[in-house]
Amino acid sequence: MRRIAIAVAAPTLTFSLAACGALGGSGSSSAASPTKGNDLTVGLLLPETANTRYEKFDYPIIKKKVADLTRNQGKVEYANADADAGRQAGQMQRMIDNKVDVILLDAVDSHAIADMVQKAKDANIPVIAYDRLSEGPIDAYISFDNELVGEVQGRSLLEALGSGVDTSDQIVMINGSPTDPNAKQFKEGALSQLNGKVKIGKSYDTKDWKPENAEANMAQALASLGKDNIAAVYSANDGMAGGVIKAFKAAGVTDLPFITGQDAELDAVQRIVTGEQYMSVYKSYRTEAETAAQMAVAKVQGKDIQFDSLTRDRVSSPTHKDIPAQLVSVVALTKNNIKDTVIEDEIYGVSDICTAKYREACAAIGLK
Repeated sequence: MRRIAIAVAAPTLTFSLAACGALGGSGSSSAASPTKGNDLTVGLLLPETANTRYEKFDYPIIKKKVADLTRNQGKVEYANADADAGRQAGQMQRMIDNKVDVILLDAVDSHAIADMVQKAKDANIPVIAYDRLSEGPIDAYISFDNELVGEVQGRSLLEALGSGVDTSDQIVMINGSPTDPNAKQFKEGALSQLNGKVKIGKSYDTKDWKPENAEANMAQALASLGKDNIAAVYSANDGMAGGVIKAFKAAGVTDLPFITGQDAELDAVQRIVTGEQYMSVYKSYRTEAETAAQMAVAKVQGKDIQFDSLTRDRVSSPTHKDIPAQLVSVVALTKNNIKDTVIEDEIYGVSDICTAKYREACAAIGLK
């Protein structure tokens, strides 16, 4: 068992932190929690639609896994807040009123939702924080090691800039939303690699992770620093990387600097193929989502041994310490390992990536 502050040193760009969590664990306990049968309801609260992963991967994977685990008797009650913390609070209240058996919560605002987490606790509804660590009395947490994600991004930028990188190389940081605790950890991880090695010309916290806000921030940086004075851009995710690229093109820049991302969105993978975006961070949504479903069902059905096997890490939020958790591995995705990541894991097929527009670029890197 580990207790995570979340700060991990990492020697390579591929990391495996989930080894201590037995994804296929099963069992029961004589001291198990009160049990429920297969006719259970999992409440799923996701934060926004700007990032395509939530609608395309997380929700359908969780829905299918809950059905598989409950012989098609269990169901998922789903709501997406579209980046509105007040809307998410209302959605969670409705789930409490509907007496769902367990809630998987990916918070828009991890602090603002704490009172609703307490309400669920008072109603004897377990809450598992999904992807983002919420405040309040949550029962468990499933996500990726977010500081490590930032380290991967920062180290990738340094590798792209090469051995001659120094503090005269100026970069811009397009960080995530200030209401998302993950964004702070991504940023801290990136800074642990970048500080003292490059000059950070501008740094922005981007409201709601919206690409249009990232584009506006990047346009401001270009106007302030000059379009020829930016060696690289740290973008915390792929959606914002797309906004960053739009800002450069609007400024007449055709030779783009190195740009990071995260989430391995299809558009981003295609940009990596063409060289517009240098890298993304590939996170196995399937592993995260399926594990979350396993945790939720095990918690409700009182399978304490299985639940414990899935949550052998420990994390702390601003309000609670030693929260049972599992942290899933991450991989730096570049044009060199597209086959070994998103294609091998069947996130995308070659035909999805290499449409007519990208066929020539795909062939150039052996993707066909």
